[in-house]
Amino acid sequence: MTDFKTLLQAFDQLLQPEKFKDYGPNGLQVEGRRQIQKIVSGVTASRELIDAAIAAKADAIFVHHGLFWRGQDGRVVGWMKERLQRLLANDINLYAYHLPLDAHPELGNNAQLGKVLGLQADAWCGDQNLVSLGQSQSLVAFENAAALSAHVAACLGRTVTCIGAQDKSVKRIAWCSGGAQSYFESAIAQGVDAFITGEISEPQAHIAKETGVAFLACGHHATERYGAPAVAAHVAATLGLVHEFIDIDNPA
Repeated sequence: MTDFKTLLQAFDQLLQPEKFKDYGPNGLQVEGRRQIQKIVSGVTASRELIDAAIAAKADAIFVHHGLFWRGQDGRVVGWMKERLQRLLANDINLYAYHLPLDAHPELGNNAQLGKVLGLQADAWCGDQNLVSLGQSQSLVAFENAAALSAHVAACLGRTVTCIGAQDKSVKRIAWCSGGAQSYFESAIAQGVDAFITGEISEPQAHIAKETGVAFLACGHHATERYGAPAVAAHVAATLGLVHEFIDIDNPA
């Protein structure tokens, strides 16, 4: 058992949120009970995750997508009221870390995604160096983008949208979890053969075809399932706490 402030200090020390310019507050977003024995981790602080954490008798929830974002409507109504009401009524602490959780070199979303896909990073690019660059840990190039797409789909357990060159080998790969499609051109400038992320927007389809660099859209949730449980498990083990990852499926 530990104090909620001690848990916050452990997360902050590991993830160093002060180094990032982010889209919302990182750290403790909702204060709950003082003493914490069990942490539930998940991707998003949805009502479904909160209800599951209540059923699991969690004292704290650790997520990548918290409740508060820059520019959002500040009124506590509708879905926001429902989420906050559950957290406050059950005295549960909510910790959320966005870009710091993406970027951690060992436990973050991008590092863990690379691990799941069998990719080894050796360089970084893009805004705040969020995009990982590297190649297969086996050092063997994929025959083509279709082969890489099939590999990623098998690793993540979901369909992958693959656009771009299908007839050349893929050795140098860039990846960034979630909605990182705007970093595609930064990755292209680094000489990669393929770019892996969660989402694709209209411009990237054309850019992929015109540059010959394959773009793989693998699902926002599917690419960000790994950082939160890795960080929460590490901190829980360090502090002698119980940890449980609850994966709320999301097709997006």
